[in-house]
Amino acid sequence: QVQLVESGGGLVQAGGSLRLSCAASGRTFSRYVMGWFRQAPGKEREFVAGISWSGDSTYYADSVKGRFTLSRDNAKSTVTLQMNSLKPEDTARYYCAARNGIAGITTPNYNYWGQGTQVTVSS
Repeated sequence: QVQLVESGGGLVQAGGSLRLSCAASGRTFSRYVMGWFRQAPGKEREFVAGISWSGDSTYYADSVKGRFTLSRDNAKSTVTLQMNSLKPEDTARYYCAARNGIAGITTPNYNYWGQGTQVTVSS
């Protein structure tokens, strides 16, 4: 079992930045591929970014590529999503998730999910 707790959400103006963190507890963090998803009201949950066990490989949705950066610290059992040049369309609840394998990293088929943190970008 893995418990995930997100933090760092908030209200920011368009063009601003936020840093989301996800702290994991439970089983060995380095065994899990980590991902971030987001869900806006009335929309399906969508993939934002993912990172491999070691952090050597990262994956991004086209909509955030070049603006968001995902990293992990296995010693601290944390993943961090740095979000720059935020746009109003980035407004959503952001969820951290963990899965065992890297295949299908962009799909929502993750084993563990956090409760999410709200990001609101004003125009």
